[in-house]
Amino acid sequence: MKSILSLSISLLTAAYSSIITAQNVDWPSYGGDNGSTKYVSFDQISADNVSQLSTAWSWESVDNATAVANIADGNSRAVPGTYKATPIVIDGIMYLPTSFGRVVSLDAQTGAERWVFDTQAWEAGRPPNLGYNTRGVAYWEGNGKRRILFATNDSYLWSLNADDGQPDPGFGDEGRVDLSLGLGREIDKSQYGVVSPVLVTNDKAIVNSIVNDGPSSIQTPPGHIRAFNPESGELEWMFRTIPQAGEFGNETWEDGSWEYSGSTNSWTIMSADDELGIAYIPTGTPTNDWYGGMRKGDNLFAESLVALDVNSGERIWHFQMVHHGVWDYDLPAAPTLIDINVAGRDIKAVAQISKQGFTYVFDRVTGEPVWPIEERPVPQSSVPGEQLSATQPFPTKPPPFEPQGISDETLIDFTPALRQEALQNIERYDYGPLFEPPSLRGTIQFPGWAGGGEWRGAAFDPETGMYYVPSASGPIVVQIIEARRGREEMRYVRGGARGVAGPSGLPLTKPPYGRITAIDMNSGENAWIVPHGEGIRQQIIDMGILDPGPVGTVDNAGPGPLLTRTLLYMAQRDNDRNLLRAYNKATGEIVHEYELPLPPTGTPMSYMINGKQFISIALGGGQDARIVALALP
Repeated sequence: MKSILSLSISLLTAAYSSIITAQNVDWPSYGGDNGSTKYVSFDQISADNVSQLSTAWSWESVDNATAVANIADGNSRAVPGTYKATPIVIDGIMYLPTSFGRVVSLDAQTGAERWVFDTQAWEAGRPPNLGYNTRGVAYWEGNGKRRILFATNDSYLWSLNADDGQPDPGFGDEGRVDLSLGLGREIDKSQYGVVSPVLVTNDKAIVNSIVNDGPSSIQTPPGHIRAFNPESGELEWMFRTIPQAGEFGNETWEDGSWEYSGSTNSWTIMSADDELGIAYIPTGTPTNDWYGGMRKGDNLFAESLVALDVNSGERIWHFQMVHHGVWDYDLPAAPTLIDINVAGRDIKAVAQISKQGFTYVFDRVTGEPVWPIEERPVPQSSVPGEQLSATQPFPTKPPPFEPQGISDETLIDFTPALRQEALQNIERYDYGPLFEPPSLRGTIQFPGWAGGGEWRGAAFDPETGMYYVPSASGPIVVQIIEARRGREEMRYVRGGARGVAGPSGLPLTKPPYGRITAIDMNSGENAWIVPHGEGIRQQIIDMGILDPGPVGTVDNAGPGPLLTRTLLYMAQRDNDRNLLRAYNKATGEIVHEYELPLPPTGTPMSYMINGKQFISIALGGGQDARIVALALP
């Protein structure tokens, strides 16, 4: 009997092994799926063997040679910054953009280059805000066609044949659509572009934009959202983030400010529920970021989460996180689609993290908050002509994942002397709770415009209901000055002081300065919080202060999370170490640290080919940008 049972087990094991060997699992969109969960159900790499990870292959960006040549020619501005791309994988083939706007196809198993197409986007000059920077491409398939869709820094939407990288002659004008046209007003192309991937859902290619944050005029490009036919390039619909005459929300732009105000754009990653046919669009601050006297009113649909019908572009619901924003509190990250159970009720929800450190959670069909969101009184402005909203929305659950405002609760207190020095430093400025407004004297804003949460976003585990949010602390100073030198029509702009020193070279506030928060989205409570990185721990010890343990590293420009059935992955440059860390999902304990050859810059992703799991991540930038893939031996 025992031998028969052993034989049966052996046969079953062999059969299971053959299934796994033939298994291929894609990573079809930037966030792993259109819900931006950044999750895969793999368990091949686990806590038991993650220490055996090694480099399977490495690919050096084709931008590197161009950057070297530009520097040699004296064109030092034409050099990419950090390489923030996250690849996609379709049928064992990897597709990714480069910072200069090239599109690349690699064999995802070996890293061998299949084709490269150069949009020549970088030759148009340095893009607004972030410089040469692209984050992802998208894939569409239909009517026997397989296409890679890519929106560029110089405002074009390209459609490339996935097999050979050639532009589709039937798409737009010989393979591309000019995104600077059709926005309802003529725009300055140097102030407008795209850094985030196209959102492909229900045979629509939805495109957002990035707009210059430091304008010289109150008239800047509007951040309207558009959907194009992914086969022909024809415009399907446009949702105006600044409502025009007769449209819902137009009255929230007083004194005709809707006619000239700009931005109000969605520069980060968008999400969609493919089954419901709803796209979720996170938007940012209008022009001018720090002074709203020229755009009185609540300014819908700025700093809002907007749910749109993907077929028509019609608004289904919206929620404005900041009324009449003057803090540059753009919604910075992709909304995450989460299925949760709250008090015995199953809810299809959407979670949106913010720079303020809030997590807003809604029924993704109706827009009803899962937990109450309260309108609370906030401080008012002393800047001439400014009219702030009397209240701002505060979620009651989950708790904020970052400290908010400058107070006894947030100010550094390692020693009485350090605390006293910090108090002296802040007395030069205005300060107070969250939403303390910018002032002529200068206001300490905490979190600052870099968050809190940032573009790297969060990850959701559908099996446990846990939501993992990386974040970082960083106060700034916002001082308002009178606009000059041709910008007088703006009245006031940001200038003067931009930062406040902490005591004796230390940060102004308490640690951790970078953290990871695990939120149980079924209860709305934090499960654990851990510092993300060692940070300046040794510097603190060297000052004779009791070892505080890891204090976290401020790296909000760094990579986001990757989540598998077994582990949570986060990458960062921590002091002089370039690391991919594997965390225990239940406790936040570090299971393993993998040393990377360059600073990690893009959010990692994972896929499987022939039963072998790979983890891939973008590294470096400038003259040395790479993609590496890791796997078990």
